[in-house]
Amino acid sequence: MIGLLTSIQPAYRLSSSTLHTWTSQIDGSSFLHLMSMENRVFQGAYPEGYEDPRISEMIFQTATSIQPDDPRSFLGRELPGFSAFDGQIVVAGEGTNYTTMAVESAPPMEIFDKKEKEIVTEEQPDEQEDQPSSDQALPTTGDRDVVLIYHTHNRESYFPLLPEDATDAFHSKANITLVGDRLAQSLEDNGIGAKVDKTDITKKLKDKGMEYYESYEMSRTVVQEAMSTEGDLQYYFDLHRDSIDKQYTTTDINDQSFARIFFVIGGEYAHYEQNLKLANDLHKKMEEAYPGLSRGVMTKKGSGTNGKFNQDLSQNAILIEFGGVENTLEELYRSADAVADVFSDFYWQAEKVSGDQ
Repeated sequence: MIGLLTSIQPAYRLSSSTLHTWTSQIDGSSFLHLMSMENRVFQGAYPEGYEDPRISEMIFQTATSIQPDDPRSFLGRELPGFSAFDGQIVVAGEGTNYTTMAVESAPPMEIFDKKEKEIVTEEQPDEQEDQPSSDQALPTTGDRDVVLIYHTHNRESYFPLLPEDATDAFHSKANITLVGDRLAQSLEDNGIGAKVDKTDITKKLKDKGMEYYESYEMSRTVVQEAMSTEGDLQYYFDLHRDSIDKQYTTTDINDQSFARIFFVIGGEYAHYEQNLKLANDLHKKMEEAYPGLSRGVMTKKGSGTNGKFNQDLSQNAILIEFGGVENTLEELYRSADAVADVFSDFYWQAEKVSGDQ
């Protein structure tokens, strides 16, 4: 096969992108099997419960890009919109399955040309609880901002913040950026400096005549500029709002209602496993401190999605979905405080380990 691919005339050769498309549906363990036929050391990397693949099955998957044990690989080409469920659930939180995965909002740009109505009510959530006093000084990053919070889809909003007759959960002011402000303040209260970027990505897209699916190209410049000007930054959080129903994005913890979160990692860049590890670690800590708050961790790649989400710029970059269109600001703020609490424990533990080393 290699001889055929490399000896024919260039005009008839298959491009690497074509080969990638053909093989993207084949499980990675199948390639391990092929390599282990030459070097048995690779057998030590087989996943638990691994069974040798059938050659006929591998040929079928390569030829059709269909996985027999995953009907989505077929239905996604037949049912409009079904490809939105092409992501892979890495860690499933309570109630999470392929019917309740995070769904990325992708409205046409024309929706932002509508004249916005004034917000009828501005919900005032409860104030943050005072931190318990202690004779021991809390750790702090001082004047250093080590976390960047930004919003690729900065106008994603929530219906409880909008007029009652609102049909689209998007707004230039009452939106996901309010959650970013709360998260930054909660991190500061835990001694972790955070910088919030307020760039109106949607307006920049409109000004340049770009489409909504190009949002990540626009926000990429925001992250790159912050990296070049803020040398202390270590973590990069892109906050979003999910689109599914409230029953899946809300949970009760200690008789209080919280907006659930979902960690999303792109799967189309080198070393994405490092970003995935960060999301998995935060999910585990979240389950210990706030059981049920995290909906889980998923990866997204393939057609119909960005596949990188700017996470290729840093191994400490993650995308976090905060609640859904029907969550209240009070629920969202509680979740922001919880995320700050969990991340602070993670951050200071990582700093301690780094210092010991």
